[in-house]
Amino acid sequence: MLNFFRGIKQCQMGATAVEYGLIASLLVIAMMAAFTNFANTTSGMWNSVSNKVVTASEG
Repeated sequence: MLNFFRGIKQCQMGATAVEYGLIASLLVIAMMAAFTNFANTTSGMWNSVSNKVVTASEG
């Protein structure tokens, strides 16, 4: 049993997998923030275009 715990302590594969998982999760969070910002900007642009078209058609 003691050899089992020594083997776990010396194994680095689990730590590497956790590090890659953390990096991947940070990338996903950054991408979500960028896409949300892009979507809000695009939505605002189309709302502005719509308002201008409605104003132009009323005049």
